[in-house]
Amino acid sequence: MTDITLNLFMLQLVTGVALGAVYALLAIGLSLIFGMLTVVNFAHGAFFMMGAFLGVYFLSLTGSFVLGLMIAPLVVGAIGLLAERFLVRPLYGRGIDYPLLLTFGLSYVLIDVARVLFGIEGLPSSTPAALRGAVNLGFGHFPLYRLFLIGATAVVSVGLWLFLEKTRYGLIIRAGSRDSEIVRVLGVDIAKVWFLVFGLGTAIAGLSGVLAAPTRAVNPEMGIPVLAESFVVTVVGGMGSLPGAVVAGLLVGVVFSLTSLFAPEFAELSIFVLMALVLLIRPQGFFGKAGALG
Repeated sequence: MTDITLNLFMLQLVTGVALGAVYALLAIGLSLIFGMLTVVNFAHGAFFMMGAFLGVYFLSLTGSFVLGLMIAPLVVGAIGLLAERFLVRPLYGRGIDYPLLLTFGLSYVLIDVARVLFGIEGLPSSTPAALRGAVNLGFGHFPLYRLFLIGATAVVSVGLWLFLEKTRYGLIIRAGSRDSEIVRVLGVDIAKVWFLVFGLGTAIAGLSGVLAAPTRAVNPEMGIPVLAESFVVTVVGGMGSLPGAVVAGLLVGVVFSLTSLFAPEFAELSIFVLMALVLLIRPQGFFGKAGALG
């Protein structure tokens, strides 16, 4: 404890923000699907894992990280579209537990598919050559790629906010999340809206997997712990709240990182303690609405 300097503390703080950026992206996709469809997507971690695998695969195939960053989320989003159309859609209106159980089973199917396609050991991943090295932040050198993670999350978050708040389609999505019957009466095919939202949410999960791949081991089980962490972020921020997902994601990342510095044996536990404290004070989360699951 006495060896911890201000510079080390600041570096660990920025590390937490970078980690929280991945959590925020994951929670954005999860919150988008829940906020619109009221579907608790237990396959979200598996879509994250598929994004990581596809990102590494396309990088090895094309030699371009940018192409992998563009193509992998589209492929994951396409898988999400198929899942919504043929698996999730028939369960709408049957209660929240039906799609929950279905997506829970789907996650294990996707894990086994990854094992068959890429092997149980997974694929080696590395930081793209253009993003290697470190940047001097004044209090120490910080990996360039982790700064890129923070910037990418900011771009996606702002872009999604502009889409939802400033476009006609965003207006339809927001209206449908509040009262789908009214939107249907106005002549909008709400099923198509749900279809596209589920695809967008899973594509964002795939994007977070591509971005996270250079910072962690890429293997079929990598989405399992991430799923638990993304649900912690979603609950802390408020189920269905996109601003809550961003704020809570960054907070959870910082809490985990600083706990790793001061008491590493409690790092995993710290985020669940944070969730418990938030729920005791504000059961609906920071930006959530009471009775969202009702």
